[in-house]
Amino acid sequence: MMAVYALTGFSFVSLLGFGYLSWDWIKPSLVSDVSMDPMEKSLPPTFASPPHIIFILTDDQGYHDVGYHGSDIQTPTLDRLAAEGVKLENYYIQPICTPSRSQLITGRYQIHTGLQHSIIRPRQPNCLPLDRVTLPQKLQEAGYSTHMVGKWHLGFYKKECLPTRRGFDTFLGSLTGNVDYYTYDNCDGPGVCGYDLHEGENVAWGKSGKYSTVLYAQRVNKILATHSPKEPIFIYVAFQAVHTPLQSPKEYIYRYRSMGNVARRKYAAMVTCMDEAVKNITWALKKYGYYDNSVIIFSTDNGGQTFSGGSNWPLRGRKGTYWEGGVRGIGFVHSPLIQRKRRTSWALVHITDWYPTLVTLAGGNVSAAEGLDGYDVWPAISEGKASPRTEILHNIDPLYNHAKYGSLADGFGIWNTAVQASIRVGEWKLLTGDPGYSDWIPPQTLTNFPGSWWNLERLTHGLRKSVWLFNITADPYERDDLSAQRPDVVRALLTRLVHYNRTAIPVRYPAENPRAHPDFNGGAWGPWAGEDEAEEWEGVGERLRSKNRKKKCKICKLRSFFRKLNTRLMSNRI
Repeated sequence: MMAVYALTGFSFVSLLGFGYLSWDWIKPSLVSDVSMDPMEKSLPPTFASPPHIIFILTDDQGYHDVGYHGSDIQTPTLDRLAAEGVKLENYYIQPICTPSRSQLITGRYQIHTGLQHSIIRPRQPNCLPLDRVTLPQKLQEAGYSTHMVGKWHLGFYKKECLPTRRGFDTFLGSLTGNVDYYTYDNCDGPGVCGYDLHEGENVAWGKSGKYSTVLYAQRVNKILATHSPKEPIFIYVAFQAVHTPLQSPKEYIYRYRSMGNVARRKYAAMVTCMDEAVKNITWALKKYGYYDNSVIIFSTDNGGQTFSGGSNWPLRGRKGTYWEGGVRGIGFVHSPLIQRKRRTSWALVHITDWYPTLVTLAGGNVSAAEGLDGYDVWPAISEGKASPRTEILHNIDPLYNHAKYGSLADGFGIWNTAVQASIRVGEWKLLTGDPGYSDWIPPQTLTNFPGSWWNLERLTHGLRKSVWLFNITADPYERDDLSAQRPDVVRALLTRLVHYNRTAIPVRYPAENPRAHPDFNGGAWGPWAGEDEAEEWEGVGERLRSKNRKKKCKICKLRSFFRKLNTRLMSNRI
């Protein structure tokens, strides 16, 4: 065991020597672009008219994978936009796709939408709760034209769940979690494949063949060209990039031909292609007269997937985990309307905050009665004021595999530490249960490399544990677990988890429905449940149950028929 610690310490020191951990991000004064004048008075934002809002969300882009974080990937557009705006270096997202998107669209934590477990699968009768007013719906109320381009991943089993029924005037993109970048096919298991590119509520059969990042940027250009800059517009651009499959136009891959790691090479090409798409969108904003009254927000949706080319270095963990590498995002705001530009902000910001922030900017109304978990952070972004946010519930997932060594006793009798949960309060971060893969992965390394120092370090840190505590301000790399030294802080944060858990609604994670098979929908993914099928959720992780008993019986018979038919189809294909 002593040899393991020696190897761990040696490697960490070696990495310091290589300069991997030399950048001083825990000292804001050393990295801020503009210093704060203590005598400067903050002025409230004043707009001649409601600003045009462009929200750009990338998929699976790692924390390290942007030029201004020291990456070897070229992102000149993102670097320039961030440098001229406000970089958000204390910005948090969720560890996987659906949760981040649901919190952006509703302004609520996962525990308040029932989406606290995993993602929405293509064959699940599940979607963003229909009783929640969405961000685009609030912007429509404020007089905005609203458009979505890209990946939805918030459910589609009923037409009411589609983007055009949830506040968007137009939609071009995919409904599921990942598709081929050229053919737009998506397979949810062997033999369960279908086409997934939709325009409005129809399948866009004729648009296959064009790389999605390029297609989506061109659609944004078209929207801007046909809209009047005198009327406010909201465009939500949810790029598929850089989620797997790792596909990119050849001309971008050629730039990274010297990269030895093939996955990293393809991934880098995808990031640079996306960067150029953002450049084209920015150019269109200027060309058509929107730019001077626009707000551009850039955000990642979760941490990078390290075995698919992504890097979250020097943060711990990866996509799907509650370590910083899974939940600390790349974020910045670029706008001529920002009062204090060209600086780095260390204000605490969470993806739920965009809902009230953007609705307020648009002149809309956000009342306390709506029960949002987000805060209006525009004064913190534009004027450099303190963030109104002091804590973040990363999540509580009662369905995730319980940690083997967790117990109620370890949680002072108030919390079962086997349950996967994480919370940040002030400078403290607490994790319970199984937080997920806990390595520190330097760029261009292989996660399964035998005998690597980070795997050894992972073993020494994670053995027989179910509680971790970090001072995340002083220790952003999560190397010094203080749970044993500060039981008082552990208990205080567990108390906050108990508080939040009392407000949680049951988990919505129903069984897959055979009626969703694309073969029953003309070969494409799309809604399969009738609009008149009124359904409700009861209990944690239970199946849908119909309110109408007669209708339920008919549905059961229909499900049985499709299940048998699907079995025959699968047998024939095998």
